[in-house]
Amino acid sequence: MSLTARVHYAEARGEDATRALRAFLAALPSLPGFLGAELLVSPAQPELALVASRWAGEVPPLALPDGVRAWVFEVLDRR
Repeated sequence: MSLTARVHYAEARGEDATRALRAFLAALPSLPGFLGAELLVSPAQPELALVASRWAGEVPPLALPDGVRAWVFEVLDRR
């Protein structure tokens, strides 16, 4: 039986968004089920930063920085 993969997105806005999410990202590799993650920014939205992380199975409880919104998605298909 294989575990269902999940993707967790954490979104921060504001001048300190990148700094807050860089610290959040640094803590992820030590957690069970962690497969990898990226810190994302866009020149089109300079005050928005995202961490997209991939997990084997359930996403463990994550300590989000203040003001960060987050969602978990189940992977239905991939190429």
